[in-house]
Amino acid sequence: MSDDLDALKHATLASLAEATDLRAWDAIRVAVLGKSGSLTALLKELGKTAPEERKARGAALNVLKTELQAAIDARQAELEAAALEARLAAERIDVTLPPQPRAQGLIHPISRTMEEMAAIFGAMGFEIAEGPDIEDDWRNFGALNIPAHHSAREDMDTFYVPAPEGEARRRVLRTHTSPVQVRSMLTRTPPFRVIVPGRTYRADHDATHSPMFHQCEGLVIGRDITLGHLKGCLIDFLRAFFGVTDLPVRFRSSYFPFTEPSMEVDIGWSRKTGEIGGGTDWLEILGSGMVQPKVLANCGIDPREFQGFAFGMGIERVTMLKHGIPDLRPFYESDLRWLRHYGFNPLSPAMLHEGV
Repeated sequence: MSDDLDALKHATLASLAEATDLRAWDAIRVAVLGKSGSLTALLKELGKTAPEERKARGAALNVLKTELQAAIDARQAELEAAALEARLAAERIDVTLPPQPRAQGLIHPISRTMEEMAAIFGAMGFEIAEGPDIEDDWRNFGALNIPAHHSAREDMDTFYVPAPEGEARRRVLRTHTSPVQVRSMLTRTPPFRVIVPGRTYRADHDATHSPMFHQCEGLVIGRDITLGHLKGCLIDFLRAFFGVTDLPVRFRSSYFPFTEPSMEVDIGWSRKTGEIGGGTDWLEILGSGMVQPKVLANCGIDPREFQGFAFGMGIERVTMLKHGIPDLRPFYESDLRWLRHYGFNPLSPAMLHEGV
């Protein structure tokens, strides 16, 4: 190998040894092997060499190129390894430090209340029953002894939807979850106990009403079911739900087409402070009654052999009362600030203890 090639080799190896980062290394690579590099220039000038020297000169240039390419590649690997070590040292994580807090999802108050109801009534032997949001008007009204002239059937109160072609019965967005009670009586054999939590729809909207809201209804059918069973069931539920062991509960005579006798249920509270179970005031909380014999007959159950009781309550209403929520509308506004305030941590000790 000629002197100029030896000089190029030693200069390149010395420059590679002095390179401290990949940027300096890349500058050396380009200066030697790039399109305008020193070794590339020598290869381009090979054609000007005398024929008797060209073969030896070409072989020497190829050997030098192989050696320099190997040295450049080796130095690249060394510098990349050094850069990685430096980065690992700079970005080292102390695994003993506590993790940074991260935002986590919360359970919506409506979902929380439905879980609580399912747990309380489940302990009493109730099963959960479900049904479609769109019902025919017979299950929603007729089977429940609601006459054709009843105001609840008016378009101003009820959302009607087009019925399938050839079907005579009108279709509605269910105004209560009672149609699921009808379905349960038509498909189940007494005795049975069901609760029916779910969405319902009515043409109403203000601070305390929503066109879509949630109800939870209950139905018990069997032999020898009495008003005493109804009262005991609801008193136990209300005291467990509100967490007041001596909660005052009052039953008042009322009227519903689908129960006879019918009763409104009140709980004791303080109008001044809003305290549940305190004060001398009464607050209506739900409706209830013994199932009307005509309803039993409409659903294929012999009222001479079986009887039962039913009840229903608004889930939003009891949720607002229990947690001091003053306005119904934020329930459906998807405001994360509201949810962070009123939502529930699914991993909180209280929820894990209750098993819901």
